Amino acid sequence: QVQLVESGGGLVQAGGSLRLSCVASRRRFSSDIMGWFRQAPGKEREFVAAISWTGSSTTYADSVKGRFTISRDNAKNTVYLQMNSLKPEDTAVYYCAAETRQSIATMTLMGEYDFWGQGTMVTVSS
Repeated sequence: QVQLVESGGGLVQAGGSLRLSCVASRRRFSSDIMGWFRQAPGKEREFVAAISWTGSSTTYADSVKGRFTISRDNAKNTVYLQMNSLKPEDTAVYYCAAETRQSIATMTLMGEYDFWGQGTMVTVSS
C-alpha cells in the first residue's frame, strides 16, 4: 500500500515562508512524477507545482511562480515545496500526489495522479 505523508503546514503571517515535505512509501518513488495541489475552503482542488522523476523538469501554477519552489530527494523518498512571500490567498490544504506513468506533458492535471496524501493545512494571516 502506497502512503504519502505531508508535513510542514501551519499558521504564518503574510510575507512569511513555510516548507512542506511529503514522504512516500512507494518503492519506485524515483520513477514517479510528484505534484503538489491545494484546496482552499469552498473551492476546487487546484494544481500548484510538479517535478519530474529526475528533478530536471518542473512546472508551476502562474499564481505561485517565482514564490514557490518544488524539489525532491530521491534518496529520502521525499518531495518538498518551499513557499516564500506567502499571501492570504495561499491558505489551503496542500496535498502531494504521485503520478506513475512519467507523462510530463500532463503533469499539471489532477486526474493523472495515482496516489494522494491526506493533506496539510497552511493558513496565511494578513
